[in-house]
Amino acid sequence: MSSTAVGVAQLLLARLRELQPGMVALLRRLAQEESPTLDPARQAGPFRILAAELESVGYQVRAVPARRQVGDHLYARRAERCRGSPRQLLVGHMDTVWPVGTLAKMPIREEAGVLYGPGVADMKGGLVVIVYALRALHELGLSPSVEPVVLMNTDEEIGSPDSARLLRLLAQGAERAFVLESGEGPTGQLKIARKGIGRFTVTARGRSSHAGADFDAGISAILELSHQVQRLFALNDPARGVTVNVGTIDGGLRPNVVAPAASAVVDVRAPTAVAARSLEQAVRALRPELEGATIEVEGGFGRPPMEPLPANRALLAAAVRLGRDLGLTLEDAGLVGGGSDANTTSLFTATLDGLGPIGEGSHAIDERVDVAHLPERVALLALLLLEPPFPARL
Repeated sequence: MSSTAVGVAQLLLARLRELQPGMVALLRRLAQEESPTLDPARQAGPFRILAAELESVGYQVRAVPARRQVGDHLYARRAERCRGSPRQLLVGHMDTVWPVGTLAKMPIREEAGVLYGPGVADMKGGLVVIVYALRALHELGLSPSVEPVVLMNTDEEIGSPDSARLLRLLAQGAERAFVLESGEGPTGQLKIARKGIGRFTVTARGRSSHAGADFDAGISAILELSHQVQRLFALNDPARGVTVNVGTIDGGLRPNVVAPAASAVVDVRAPTAVAARSLEQAVRALRPELEGATIEVEGGFGRPPMEPLPANRALLAAAVRLGRDLGLTLEDAGLVGGGSDANTTSLFTATLDGLGPIGEGSHAIDERVDVAHLPERVALLALLLLEPPFPARL
């Protein structure tokens, strides 16, 4: 490592430690603005706060209207920028899984350098990292040669059905993408591989009849579906990272009626595009067991797998190198079961995920962020933003 690189790293870290109280205050403000995905009006609170923060460090902010029933997405780039210069994409989401009123049961509290509260880890803490990385660069007069562009969406928790178009468009024109989901586990491991996620609805149809007077005339859709459920679970292959889970079942009319229809909603996950195609083919190949019954399959993969491509590995290597300048030992989380917007950006450009704070308990009552280490995570992102264009492109 060069003395210049170490000097910049330590300069950033020193300033960010001074700014740590502001980071915690901003995270508290964002967490106080409850913003469940399917309540568009509630997205205005975090949008307003984040827009003001970004504008204060020289960014122009634009609201991108959603085409679905979610809040407007936030798009930002520097007001004074070199047009035509290469771009790098910063991605985070403002929506959470928590319904309005959760704060009454999960009040925000800080204990021993850890902040608890709904949405702090997933992923309002990551939004704070974006804001303060840009703030530090602005205050210290450090200008990235690759132009930062920010997208904060409002529908990630339901698979980004509206904002995926923006993610694809921005990623296609970017040198690289940084996704600010929390780091993995208690050490904040970084992520370059995530499983693809699909959802299918499998519907069995039979024929109704009176369960007492005319039982043999019926074809039970519930019995048919029970055969299909076993076939679905048989598709699990943990050694290959393939999982299939029948999460809900619904069907039938009354206890005294042979069920004419029944359906199951199935979550499927696969580590590679090849495995995802094979799994989808297997689900669509389901055939009825009972004579006279029929099977219908709807759905597909909504999030493609994020694979550990060479370009992603190059970004990870850069992060590990820059982490050493900060005194950090950073590691690869390996294959992660959950998806994020990195699954989409990785299709088009080098992507590194897990750059948000060290946080755990996402979607759980003990959701939390280690605010004591926020300055280090922010400094890491700031250093990555200062990196020149990488020679490795997808």
